[in-house]
This record gives sequence, C-alpha cells and structure tokens, in this order.
Amino acid sequence: MKNLRRFYIDGQWVDPLQPNDMDVHNPATEQSLATISIGTAADIDLAVAAANNAFITYSQFTVDQRIALLEKLLDVYLDHYYEMAVAISVEMGAPISFAVEEQTDCGSGHIIATLDALKQYQFEQQIGSTLILKEPVGVCGLITPWNWPINQIACKVAPALATGCTMVLKPSEIAPLSAYMFAEIIHQAGIPNGVFNMVNGDGAEVGQAIARHPDIHMLSFTGSTVAGIEVAQSAANSVKRVTQELGGKSPAIIFEDTDIESAVSDTVNNLMSNTGQSCNAPSRMLVQTSVYDRAVQIAVQVAEQIVVDDPSKEGDHIGPVASCAQFDRVQSLIKLGIDEGAELVTGGLGRPDGLERGYFCKPTIFAQVDNQMQIARQEIFGPVLVIIPFDTEQQAIEIANDTDYGLAAYISTDSIDRAQRVTEKLRAGSVRINGAGQGYDIPFGGYKQSGNGREWGEYGFEDFLEIKAVSGL
Repeated sequence: MKNLRRFYIDGQWVDPLQPNDMDVHNPATEQSLATISIGTAADIDLAVAAANNAFITYSQFTVDQRIALLEKLLDVYLDHYYEMAVAISVEMGAPISFAVEEQTDCGSGHIIATLDALKQYQFEQQIGSTLILKEPVGVCGLITPWNWPINQIACKVAPALATGCTMVLKPSEIAPLSAYMFAEIIHQAGIPNGVFNMVNGDGAEVGQAIARHPDIHMLSFTGSTVAGIEVAQSAANSVKRVTQELGGKSPAIIFEDTDIESAVSDTVNNLMSNTGQSCNAPSRMLVQTSVYDRAVQIAVQVAEQIVVDDPSKEGDHIGPVASCAQFDRVQSLIKLGIDEGAELVTGGLGRPDGLERGYFCKPTIFAQVDNQMQIARQEIFGPVLVIIPFDTEQQAIEIANDTDYGLAAYISTDSIDRAQRVTEKLRAGSVRINGAGQGYDIPFGGYKQSGNGREWGEYGFEDFLEIKAVSGL
C-alpha cells in the first residue's frame, strides 16, 4: 500500500502538521491501495504563505519564460503518461484503455492548448491614450473532483502557470494518486518553488480553509452544485473571485428527421462512458413522439451490449463508480425512479451478474419519464439514462431548459435551420450538433447552477487575470 501522507509545499514534500490518516480504496476491489493524510487549515496557511512569496518573482516572469516552463512540464508529463493512466484507473475505476485514451490525454491536451493560447495571447492593448494591461490575479486556490481527476487539475494549473499566478491545489481525497503524481511531475519539470503547492484533505476542513483564506485571491472550484454554493459563501467575506464548474443534467434532443439508430446509440454510449460520471453527460434523452418507441428499443439494445468489467483489463468496457458513497447514491436514485413510476426498461438495482465485489452498477435506462420526476432533475452521476418524449420543437426546448442546470446540450436533426433555431434558445454553455466533437481549446462552463466562468484554452486565462487601465504614459 502506497504511503502518500506528505504534502507538496514550497518545492518540498513535507509532513502534515497534524497526522490524520485516510485510506484510499480501489473501487473495483474495495481494497485499500494508499494512505493519505487529511490536512488542516494550518497546512493551508503554510502553502498559501509559500505561494504568496513565490508570486513576487513568478508574476514577473516573461511570456517566453512561462512558455519554456510549460513546454518542460509537457515533456515530463508525456514521460509519465502510462503511469498516470494506471493511477487514474486504480483510484477511480476508469478502465485502463479508457484511462490511456481519454482520461490521461486530458492532461497533455490542456497543457498543449494552454501553450498554443499563450504564444498568441495579448496581455497588453492600447485603447486611445490608455494602455490596458492584463496581470496575474495572485494566489489561486484550486479545488478539483474525482471523476476526471487530471483533466480538472491540468485545466486549472496550466492557465495559472501561463498567466503568472501561483497556486494551492486540493485534489479530491477519493482520487489523490494522480494529483500526487502530477506534483512529482511539476517538481521534475523545474517549476519554481512555491508556485505550485498541494495539500490533501476533505472539503469541510481543507476546502473551506482555501475558500476562506484572505491571502488567496481567486478560487477555481469543480464539483457538485451543493459544494459550490458552500465554498462561494465561505469565499464571500474576502471578496475573492470565485469561478465554478458544477453539476449538469444535460439534454440530448433527438428529432424524428435524423438517423435515429445512430443518434440514440451515440447518446447511450456517451452517457455510459466513464460510467456516467461526467458533468456534461447527456443524461436526459428527449425523443420526438413519432420515433419514441423505436428509440427506446434501440437504447435498450445498446445498453445491454455494454460490458461492465474489471478496470485493470484492457478493452472497451465500463468500470465501477468511484466510491461506496457514489454507489449508494446511484442505487438510491434507481430505486427512486422505480418508486416514481418510471418504466425500468433495462438494468436496475444491484451489481451486474458475476461482479460480487466492487462498486459496479448495471447500465440502466428508464422510459416514460416525466421531466418533473426526480430522476430527471437530480444529477445521478452514474450509468443511468432517462428517456423523455416530446411532440413539438418548442416543447423540446421547454423541457431541455426546464432544469436548474445548463452545462451542455446535444441536438440530432438533419435540418441545419432547426439546429440553429433550437441552439439559439437553449440555456447551455455548449451545444453539440449531430455528434460534433470539441477540442481542448473551446470554452467549457455552464449557465445557471452549472456554474460561472469558463475554462480551457485562451478562455481559461480570463479568470486568472486582473485588468488594469493605465492612462497618461
């Protein structure tokens, strides 16, 4: 079992001020695989002091110096690529092939996109006789989740480094192995002491200490909407900038004029990917009534072909959800859907046959779902899809927008005019039409209770920058 009790502060691995061990479990085996220490507010104080001291010099680094650091970071990350994939797989249950092809690629993808943006980004602009400067905001607190662990670390750390900020990271205590490895990569890449600091811990103690800290100038949080509200409230007293990427209940709208088999198959596979643990997953499938029954039939066929298996095996299958708490949540919401009267057409309660240990869930689909049911309104964060019928284009828009969230939306139609009309009325941060992909250089974030601010590429720079207007030079 790995000993990961130390924190990374001021360029050194240091012992916690107050030992408080926590075991990290492999969700496929339920066995302990590492021990971390849960930090305290005092540990955060040390990390913030190091970051503040480092900011004095790092904020003055030239763009070329920051480019060189990011290029070295990318090189070292790629050297440890497969090790990172293994860490992600064992800590949160991503199948190893998926961890290699998707999860770990996010780390290098965000660093590359940040480098591309930095090489052309304008930190100065002249407006008449006034010079507009974009300067680093200061010390940044970064709080990241367990579902796409290195994705969220990289998409926060890379722009912070690019813009001249220093930082304190609190990764998820459920999936800390990849963060620990990333800190080692940071060290090997020669990032100056104090620029990057990492303290493990839970949200109640360490997360709140970061949010409250008066010497942290910006907070970037990814997690649940409930937790996002709590950290924003704690941050309010110091009037620090708070950016949040929170929950989602994203609609996939399938019109009768599209290739139904392709649209439904893509939606089911997209939702089930990462075992349903993606904030922008298309967890509500809205299908036009004329093709609804056929869509349900296709969805069931696709779901029943999805293999659930050991994440250490290579291949195209899904693994467990990331923790016992998440397993219990998924199971309780499946039961709630049954109790609400939705039609369970495949899957259901319990583990798949042959899997007696581990937090494995059955790929589950509910049909005849009303958008007012809790399974249509709550973020389940598991392999559970609800299928909702609609009659008209306007009704589809109304159902899609009738949610507290607004992170993503998906449209399947052969009419470009319809796609444009619907897109303009959807309250969502991103819209994908007919399975279109998105790169690491596009803005990522949501409307309403899905958060505020945007991440990725040059759009991720803005939250790490202050704007200064200089007149009279």
